[in-house]
Amino acid sequence: MYELRHLATLAAVADEGSFGRAARRLGYTQSSVSQQIAVLEKTAGGALFDRPGGPKPVRITPLGDVVLRHARELLRRADELDDGVQRFRAGDSRIDIGTFQSVSNMLLPRVIRELRDAHPGCDIRLFEEETDTPDLAGLDLMFFDGRTDDSIENLKLLDDPYLLVARPGDFPAGPVPLELLDELPLVAHPAICHQATVEDFLRARGIRPRFVFRTEGNEALLAMVRAGLGAALAPRLAVLRTDETLALHALSPELPVREIFLLWQAGRTHSPLAAHAIEIARRAAANLAAGSS
Repeated sequence: MYELRHLATLAAVADEGSFGRAARRLGYTQSSVSQQIAVLEKTAGGALFDRPGGPKPVRITPLGDVVLRHARELLRRADELDDGVQRFRAGDSRIDIGTFQSVSNMLLPRVIRELRDAHPGCDIRLFEEETDTPDLAGLDLMFFDGRTDDSIENLKLLDDPYLLVARPGDFPAGPVPLELLDELPLVAHPAICHQATVEDFLRARGIRPRFVFRTEGNEALLAMVRAGLGAALAPRLAVLRTDETLALHALSPELPVREIFLLWQAGRTHSPLAAHAIEIARRAAANLAAGSS
């Protein structure tokens, strides 16, 4: 079996042309260098250096040249391995993150910006999907708007309350009673994820809005409100930016709040980059919640 330290000694002797100079370069005694080369020669089954004696430099043998070529390649790969491990520990690795629209618009950019600043060499891959059931296959982390089973670990980031979005003047200032939504024309997101929870909540109270348009896009939703097609029930993150063309109203009583979580597979050991992303997301969500309040 060839050991890397023996191969490094072989390369040093070949470079220096002397056991003594190789010993000084490596910080070994000359006898230690001689012993390591002897071990290599025994393993290879022949002499690796011709030793003319006196001041003349040692010369690599044909067998030694074969071993040396492979030794340099193994040493190069070992250096690359060490560099890769060090970069991984420093956070310069890859992270795959699942997300959904309002998080992608309002929260995730803050996370990405800080990750990039701290780890310029990291490889960030994002995957956006609106789904009722989180699928973490191939993902390190996933933002999701709901609770999950015990096979998935989670960190609650923030509560995202629902608001009534309308044109200015369509409703009096202040909270809007829920019963005013009955038969009201509404534009809405598809009835999946937390939107389904909101609609179930209204039906249980005998409130049945007329849904005149559904879209996954927040901008399309707000554009239809501006156009007068109808009002909208939207989570706060979807309308967080100041917009004088829209009026935001609280509801009385309040709709079930949307909870935003960060998920990962249960029992998974995080890379340093993923662990840092979790901490950044926690901090960014707290800042976002404080700003939106």
